[in-house]
Amino acid sequence: MRERPHPVASHTGLMGATGPTRPLARRTAVAVLGAAALGACTRTSTGPARPSVAASASGGTAPVPPPSSTAPAPPEALPDVRRWRPSPADVSPACKVAAVRELERRGNGPGTALEVVAAQYGGILTDSASVLVVCRTWRRRAGEVVPGGRTFDVRLTRGRRGWRVTGVRPSRPGPRADRLTTAARRVLEEQRIRLPPAARADVQSGRVHDSVLTTMLALSRRYRIGVSVVRSGHPTLVFGTDRRSDHPQGMAFDTWSIDGHPVIDPGTPERLVVGYLRALADLGSDNVGGPYLVGAAPQFFSDATHRDHVHAGFAS
Repeated sequence: MRERPHPVASHTGLMGATGPTRPLARRTAVAVLGAAALGACTRTSTGPARPSVAASASGGTAPVPPPSSTAPAPPEALPDVRRWRPSPADVSPACKVAAVRELERRGNGPGTALEVVAAQYGGILTDSASVLVVCRTWRRRAGEVVPGGRTFDVRLTRGRRGWRVTGVRPSRPGPRADRLTTAARRVLEEQRIRLPPAARADVQSGRVHDSVLTTMLALSRRYRIGVSVVRSGHPTLVFGTDRRSDHPQGMAFDTWSIDGHPVIDPGTPERLVVGYLRALADLGSDNVGGPYLVGAAPQFFSDATHRDHVHAGFAS
């Protein structure tokens, strides 16, 4: 089913010799030991240290190498991560802060690091919300740092003390496909399409429809697009309704930044976002939503949930 305007939203705020012993050999051994002892008694504490000596099997002396001073290499350091901050233009900054801080607390520790790429609404009502938190992660494993990332659908309710996290649902893109379409391969290679880890894994799974992928490629000729959510990590139902979302079916994608400008940023030119919305419609999206209403329903819609991103859905 299509995404349509959500219900009314809140606007707040990691060695011994063998055989018989001969006297000559005994005298030789005593002499060697005496010389060694004399040398030890006459060594001074100044000057460079000399290697120690020991008796060899033939009765001579051989240098003993000093102990190795090579220490094992320290483990690879985790990256420094930035603390996410909301936009003052957000519908409810406190709602997003509650969601993001919960994930930052869980994801940052002695052997792990988490950085939030973007946080957008999956839906927001008066006293309940879904915040989709797009993350990159790093984990120290066997002395190496392994990168990764997920998108989390964080559910919240609002009470007298403000917003409270009631559930966290991680994205599950599924395994990589053995074969991908040409469009999928091109999207994964295109530098002007910024895919966070979960969205990239969605494309690699082969479960994103070509109509979504070819639209991304066409847009990338004109814009640098920051994709937030494709298939996984999004609510199965349009938040607050019983209608199925296009996202889990691989028939939609969301954009959180255009040419490096976050959609939610008050400084992002309106004409940039409006032009992007219209370009999506021209490229075949029949369900275009964002902060501005640029055409008639049902193709176009705008609501509080889509104040911070652009949605593009496809029927086929």
